[in-house]
Amino acid sequence: MAAWRAGQDAGLATVVHAFKSAPRLPGAAMLVAGDGTVSGSVSGGCVEGDVYETARRVLDSGQAELHRYGFSDDDAFAVGLTCGGIIDVFVEPVSPATYPELGEVAGAIEAGVPVAVAVVVEHEDPARVGRHLVVFADRTAGSLGSQRTDHAVIDDARGLLATGRNRMLTYGLDGQRMEDGMRVFVSCFAPPPRMLVFGAIDFAAALARQGHMLGYRVTVCDARGVFATRARFPEADEVVVDWPHRYLQAEVEAGNVDARTVIAVLTHDPKFDVPVLQVALPLEVAYIGAMGSRLTHDDRLARLRRAGVSEELLAKLHSPIGLDLGARTPEETAVSIAAEIIAVQWGGGKAPLRETTGRIHHDDLVG
Repeated sequence: MAAWRAGQDAGLATVVHAFKSAPRLPGAAMLVAGDGTVSGSVSGGCVEGDVYETARRVLDSGQAELHRYGFSDDDAFAVGLTCGGIIDVFVEPVSPATYPELGEVAGAIEAGVPVAVAVVVEHEDPARVGRHLVVFADRTAGSLGSQRTDHAVIDDARGLLATGRNRMLTYGLDGQRMEDGMRVFVSCFAPPPRMLVFGAIDFAAALARQGHMLGYRVTVCDARGVFATRARFPEADEVVVDWPHRYLQAEVEAGNVDARTVIAVLTHDPKFDVPVLQVALPLEVAYIGAMGSRLTHDDRLARLRRAGVSEELLAKLHSPIGLDLGARTPEETAVSIAAEIIAVQWGGGKAPLRETTGRIHHDDLVG
């Protein structure tokens, strides 16, 4: 941003599509400033040298370029990915003239305001390539070249923004759906997803550390103020003293719980966990887990059924929480919970990779 604010040009390389075992997901970026300084990465080192030269060329020509990198069996010295994956990298010149909306985008990200950026990466009209459309929940800035295209992309970008996903979208040359000829990459910048941990116990402290490492904004909540203290949970973003069900309901009503939210109920005390699960289970969130022995689990299900919770909602509950790693300590248990959250998020099969075949990543990279 310093170069942009100073009116200087830079070359921005972004992974816009990935296949198979690609090293970086769509949205990974590398910036090459006019003085040659490099920030970021698009592949973890495999193709950075070639992308750097492309960015320098784009800086000179002012013309964006789209390149595909994959593994080459024919030429051992060819630029490619040793992992066997394939990535498409879009390299564009960035300056106040070519990307006047960037300042507004940076301001939104710094303020924690969700924003999506759509850029045309492929079109038969060179004048359309590299055009940007910035999409907020209630307004837009910029244009992709036509009103019809903008309207189509705005709807799709807001849908992606709600889930925090980046994706390549395909349209007809003027934004027609179910046609091709134009590809648009949408990058979503949303505040970190939330991890709500109920129960101020040592397992919660370990899970808060795991959640922080995974990029969640972690809240630990417990009705017992003597346990729910900042000193006991230094890596949590928030420590709240309140009844779990009351706090969760208030957060739902305030619009602070969404489809990316993860909920972990670690109280294993029916007076706390049954009421909070009654609030949690009807929600459209990413994950709901509850700690306890199998006896505790059976008793919890019986209490929830008596409270009127349907079998359909009970099926959403991951309990006993976590994967079977043989975990014993709070730290090991936190790893097992984090592993289950990741598996649920990306559709992992939870089996050792050496016992599986096919591509390693289970996300929808080619969507």
